[in-house]
Amino acid sequence: MQDFKINLDRDLVFFDVETTGLNVIRDRIVQIALIKLRKNGQAAEELSMLINPGIPISEESMAIHGITPKDLANKPTFAQVAQKIWDFIGNADLGGYNSNRFDVPMLMEEFSRVGMEFDISRRRLIDAQRIFYKMEPRTLKAAYRLYCQKELEDAHDALADVRATVAVFQGQIRAYEGKDLLDEEGNIVPAPIKNDIQAIHEFTNDLNFVDATQKLRVQMDGTVVFNFGKYVGESVKAVLARERHYAGWIIEKEFSSQVKQYIKQVLKEMEGGK
Repeated sequence: MQDFKINLDRDLVFFDVETTGLNVIRDRIVQIALIKLRKNGQAAEELSMLINPGIPISEESMAIHGITPKDLANKPTFAQVAQKIWDFIGNADLGGYNSNRFDVPMLMEEFSRVGMEFDISRRRLIDAQRIFYKMEPRTLKAAYRLYCQKELEDAHDALADVRATVAVFQGQIRAYEGKDLLDEEGNIVPAPIKNDIQAIHEFTNDLNFVDATQKLRVQMDGTVVFNFGKYVGESVKAVLARERHYAGWIIEKEFSSQVKQYIKQVLKEMEGGK
C-alpha cells in the first residue's frame, strides 16, 4: 500500500463486507473491514469487525466466507456499531471491488434500518472491478485478439462472430488445458479446463441455480428453493404441494422458459408422471 502514492484531495475509504446472502434488501452484514487512506499522507487506518446480523446466514454464504452463527453469537449488532462505522468513514469517498453494485448499497440499507441516512450524492465512488472490466474488455473482439493473435474482421456479422467464437473456444482449450486455477478464495482447482465438454460445462455454468434468471436456487443438499417472492428460501416442491395454484401463477406470468419448464416438471412428478 505504501509503494505507490495515490493523489487524494479527500480521504478515501476502501471497504468490503461479508453478508448473510446476496440480496441487498433482505440480507445483512456479518463482517465489515475498512481502510482509510488519508489525504494528508498520514498512515492508513484500518477497522474490521464481526457483526451479529440477527437473521440466519445462508449455507452458500457460509461456504464462501466461513463465518458461522457461533462466530457471531457474542458480537455486536449493526445498530451497536453503526456510529463507529459512520464516524470512521466521515466525509470520505468510498472504494471497493464490485462495491457500487453490492457493498455500498448493502451498507446504505444497514444504516437506513437504524435511522441513519447515509448520503452518497456528494461522495465519489471508486470501483476497482469497473476499472478492470473497462481496461481489460470482455468482448469477443478482445478474446479473439488474445486467444487467436488476430484482429476480428466483420465483427457483429453473425456468421463471422460465431466462427470467431469457435476459434476462441479452441484457443482457450489450448491455452488452459492442464493448468491449475487459483480461485477467488485462494483455493487451487486442479486443471478445470479439459478437452471434454462435460468438464467445461460444469466449469462455465453456475450450478447453484436452475435457471439463468436465478429465480430457482439449488441448496447444498440439492434441494431447489425459490429465490424470489414470498416463498424465497422455501422448497419449490414443498410450496407447490400445498399451494398448487402458485405453479399456475408462475406459468402465466413473465417468468423465463427455464423456470416454467422446471415448474411443469415438478407438477408432472407430483402427479406420478402422468
